[in-house]
Amino acid sequence: MIRVINVNKSFDDNKVLDNVSVSFEPGKTNLIIGRSGSGKTVLLKAIVGLHDIDSGEIWYENVLFNKLGFEEMKEIRKEMGMLFQGSALFDSLTVEQNVRFPLDMFTKKSMEEKTDRVNFCLNRVNIINANRLFPSELSGGMKKSVAIARAISLNPKYLFCDEPNSGLDPLTAILIDELIKELTEEYSMTTIVNTHDMNSVMEIGEKIVFINEGVLCWEGNKDEILKSDCAILNDFVFANALAKQLRASGR
Repeated sequence: MIRVINVNKSFDDNKVLDNVSVSFEPGKTNLIIGRSGSGKTVLLKAIVGLHDIDSGEIWYENVLFNKLGFEEMKEIRKEMGMLFQGSALFDSLTVEQNVRFPLDMFTKKSMEEKTDRVNFCLNRVNIINANRLFPSELSGGMKKSVAIARAISLNPKYLFCDEPNSGLDPLTAILIDELIKELTEEYSMTTIVNTHDMNSVMEIGEKIVFINEGVLCWEGNKDEILKSDCAILNDFVFANALAKQLRASGR
């Protein structure tokens, strides 16, 4: 479990996170949702240590993560898998080399062991016979799948996904959502997904956190979200539904 307790973060005079407290549950897909500029990306980056927080606590199980030194924090990061927006594959490396990158960095496995692990992860995300291809030769959905294979290569306890469906067509987005949910359940990971996609919310939202202007306004699950009495959340859900209808009608 990951716990965020009374976290505050400002950039200059702009307060981006305002006393946020929330727990993210293992074995479930935990979603952070909100409009652009709501603070959800800053929260995700704070949780993984890419942003220092001004005050508050971030706990990984019984470890106070934000108070660790660099080497101690590195040990926790070995247990993290990251899926960045845009996939963030290395253009100069092949698919196999991209997936092997965390294994090269954090393990002392033999090349044979690392290759076996790479092939296992690629097969798990349904990428076949693509080891020697470069990212420029892949579709958007394949890039995301390869990025997921890289994210799980170290068999992480924690999986973080930043806008995993960005730039994907609706069908491919559904497949990526399903893959993230399957892997979360299979490995009992604590998965946190940062998204504004209501399709993802309704498909895989087991724990949902709604952030608005840096404040945690609502939390619940996909069955509860449509029954919420939070006006700001309802406006967000309605705006997403309207945008989906306009895209479908070609307007």
